[in-house]
Amino acid sequence: MLQAAQRDLGLSAEQVTARLASDTRASEAESAAKSAAGSAYAGSWINPAGKLVVAVTDAAKVDAARAAGADVKRVAFSHQQLTGAKASLDGLASAPKSITGWRVDEQTNSVVVEINRTQRDAAAEAFLATAKSVSPSVRVVEVSESPTTLYDTRGGDAYYIGGGRCSVGFAVTGGFVTAGHCGRSGNATTGFNRVAQGTFAGSSFPGNDYAWVRTNSNWTSRPWVNRYNGSNVTVTGSTVAAVGAAICRSGSTTGWRCGTVQARNSTVNYPQGTVSGLTRTNACAEPGDSGGSWVAGSGYSQAQGVTSGGSGNCSSGGTTYFQPVAEILSAYGLSLTRG
Repeated sequence: MLQAAQRDLGLSAEQVTARLASDTRASEAESAAKSAAGSAYAGSWINPAGKLVVAVTDAAKVDAARAAGADVKRVAFSHQQLTGAKASLDGLASAPKSITGWRVDEQTNSVVVEINRTQRDAAAEAFLATAKSVSPSVRVVEVSESPTTLYDTRGGDAYYIGGGRCSVGFAVTGGFVTAGHCGRSGNATTGFNRVAQGTFAGSSFPGNDYAWVRTNSNWTSRPWVNRYNGSNVTVTGSTVAAVGAAICRSGSTTGWRCGTVQARNSTVNYPQGTVSGLTRTNACAEPGDSGGSWVAGSGYSQAQGVTSGGSGNCSSGGTTYFQPVAEILSAYGLSLTRG
C-alpha cells in the first residue's frame, strides 16, 4: 500500500505515513462535525493542507462544527438537498450518450452534470434543461472524454479475430502475447465478451509461432492465468521448466490441462510450414486453445509459453507444442505482467 501511494500520489514514504495518519484524524472529526451541524450539514472534504472542511448552511452551526475539529464553510444547499436533487436526476428518463454522468460535488455545493463537449446535440440540450429545472444546485460541466467499462486481460481467456477464436497467452505491458497463426499484423480483435479489444501489433508464422496484440484503453493487463475452476494463478516470473517437469496450460476450448515437458527446441512441420524452437508436451489441447498460456513451477507461477499446435485431442490424449515465451518477449521488446 505504501509503495502504491508513493507512486500514485508522488509522496515519500514519510509523507505517505503522515498523510494516512492525517486522513484517519479527519475521518474521526468528520463524524463529530456532521453530528454537530445536524440538518445544516452540507458535506465535507479534506483540503490540500490535510485539514477537514465541513460545509454548513446555518451560521448558528458554524461554531459547533469548528469545535469538532474542522474548518467550516458556509454554503447555500444542505447535503440533504443535494442528494435529493441527485436522486431526482437518477429518476429521469435515460440520458443521451453525450451525458457522461452526474454527481454531488460537495466542494462546490452543487450537483454536477457532465457532458462530452464534442457530442452536444438537441437531445443533450433537452436533458440539460430538464436537469437544471430539478434544482438551482444543478450545474453543467463539459468534459473531453466519455467513461467506458474496463476489462482484464488474463491468460487462457478467449479472444476473437473475425470469425475465429484463439486464447490469450500472457498479459504484457500494453497488451498480450499469443500464437502467430491466430492473426496477422493489423488484424483487429475482440475480447471474451466480444468487446473491441485491440490489434495485432506483430505476428510471425511459420518459422516461428508468436504474436502480440496491443490492447485499447478498456483493457488492463493482469498477471493472471485462468484455471477454469473459478480461480487464477499469478505469474511471477518465467524460469524455464526442465524436461520431465510437470506443466499445465490454459485455453478457451478445453480449459486447464496438465502434462509433462517431453522435449525442448522441437521442429514441427505444419501444413502451413515449419516452425522451430517449440517445446513438446503430452498435455492435450484442441482448436481454440491456440495462443493460450503454459505455466510450471511452484504454484504454476512461471510463464513458459503459448500454445502452437499438436495432434490428438482431450478425449483420447495427444501431443501439444508451445512457443517459449522468452523468445516472444525478446522479439518485440515486451515486459511480462507479473504479480
